Amino acid sequence: MRYLEFAASDDGLDRGSWEAMASVRAGERDAALAEAEGLLAAAEHEAPGPRGPEEDGGVWDAALHEQAEAGGWVTITLTLTGPWEWGESLLRRQSPPDEA
Repeated sequence: MRYLEFAASDDGLDRGSWEAMASVRAGERDAALAEAEGLLAAAEHEAPGPRGPEEDGGVWDAALHEQAEAGGWVTITLTLTGPWEWGESLLRRQSPPDEA
């Protein structure tokens, strides 16, 4: 990922939450948003079951937000929740290997 930075948390019950954020200048907004939307599309394509809140029968869920900030900055956040192995595998496949 070029723009998004992730923080992951595991609830200890094989479910996880992945919070991604990009804070970019307005000129990079489209590229950062495209990266987040691409990850969301991959999550939908590889969905482990129905999308929605767990209490409504959902297996995974996501929220994508964008906010204009002072000084010409834009913050984009993407939150994914779902089975731990699914989320970790999804992020591994979407992130290029580190270059030496």
